[in-house]
Amino acid sequence: MRFSLLSLSALFSGTAVIAGSMPSKIYGVNLGSWLVLEAWMLRKVKWLNMGGESCSTCSSCIASEFPFAQAFPDTVDGIFAGHWNTWFNQTDVDTIKELGLNTVRIPMGYWIVEQLVDRTVEFYPRGGMVALIRGLGQLQEAGISVILDHHALPGVQDSEQMFTGHCTTNVEFYTDANYLRALTWAGVFTGLTHLHPAFGSVFALEAVNEPIMDAAQTPGYGTYQQNFVSVVRSVEESLGINVPSSQASSSNATQAIIEFSNSNQNSSRLNPTVQTALINAAIILAEIALTKDTEFDLIKSARGQPPLTTNFMDVNWQNDNPPNPAAAAMGPQAYDNHLYYSQGVADPTPEAYMQSICNLNRVQADAALGNSPLWFGEWGLPTQFDATDEFLSQWADAQKLAYSQGAGWIFWNFKVEVSTLAGNLSREWSYFDGVKLGYLTKDPSQVHNASVCDGFTTTS
Repeated sequence: MRFSLLSLSALFSGTAVIAGSMPSKIYGVNLGSWLVLEAWMLRKVKWLNMGGESCSTCSSCIASEFPFAQAFPDTVDGIFAGHWNTWFNQTDVDTIKELGLNTVRIPMGYWIVEQLVDRTVEFYPRGGMVALIRGLGQLQEAGISVILDHHALPGVQDSEQMFTGHCTTNVEFYTDANYLRALTWAGVFTGLTHLHPAFGSVFALEAVNEPIMDAAQTPGYGTYQQNFVSVVRSVEESLGINVPSSQASSSNATQAIIEFSNSNQNSSRLNPTVQTALINAAIILAEIALTKDTEFDLIKSARGQPPLTTNFMDVNWQNDNPPNPAAAAMGPQAYDNHLYYSQGVADPTPEAYMQSICNLNRVQADAALGNSPLWFGEWGLPTQFDATDEFLSQWADAQKLAYSQGAGWIFWNFKVEVSTLAGNLSREWSYFDGVKLGYLTKDPSQVHNASVCDGFTTTS
């Protein structure tokens, strides 16, 4: 799209944006499989009915969004529009609110910013931004805070994972070209958060969901962390946010971001990668603002809004001398850890699980390295053994008590498929069903038994 930056002054005037704020204690759920579909959560019925496939190795069949879009290029957009409107809607928002939850984490793929997709070699559904705007408006109306999570990165950040949007062994995120696309994504969403009315309850932007745990396999990731924060803060400074000395003289956000990047003062302190990402993001923001169904007012003032909280997986997520994301912090920053005992955290017995969780020191260990506040952005009730109803209630209590030592917790997932073919999947993975079954308390701030760890805690 070609346009004059000066012509943007003709854009319509919108509703004032009210910036989101981080709850004093996070009690939340993930909106998993909404904007990044993970077939394992709905594959027994819904995914197969959509046209997807089920296989033991997800890269060998149509088990993620990329091969689906590649197989059904003419119908994928309509099929996914139907999925987006049914998997998460007003009924789900009402349930989240009724259950007393105050936060949702929204996993997204880079392809939601359609300008970042190379459609000669990359295949994803289009229209996700419209669905996101609809959902954010509903969440804002309900007073629910939002974390926007870059869940699936350009080039794929981990091998053979449905959550990357493309089950493949070809991992290419950790390259200059894909780092640049991810930084542009960050600039776009920083601008949208401060300028689009629907984004008013967003308070945090997560840079990368679950990078490879071995830091030796993620070259350049530390530099990316620093550049991510620089992009977010540069967009905010260009808009006059939380920067008393900023004059933000331009008449619209696109001009402000470009002028900020190109100014003599800032061009000397911003590296070329950040500058390029800022200019790319500014142009994409203008295109989104001028597009029907996503349009917003680029001329709106963002002054007085609080800055976004930048968010990274904590330093202890990786091993082999990982970069510490605390070194990148400028302004509010928070850290995320995911803990699934079903993946081998402890021996597969109820006693070992309780011994481990009741002595968990992740919050303290992270704080010692500057990774605070820490929230637990993914956890659930699945186990490696046949858990009784009684144990799942204890297991829910013990995890909530452990994770509440930090900034709070976000359960994976708000719901999963409920069907005869899906069996007991929802019993351990669905927050909604966990409450119905009595494992999770109706008030998320409470537990069934505050003494659940008695007899398991050690004195060391």
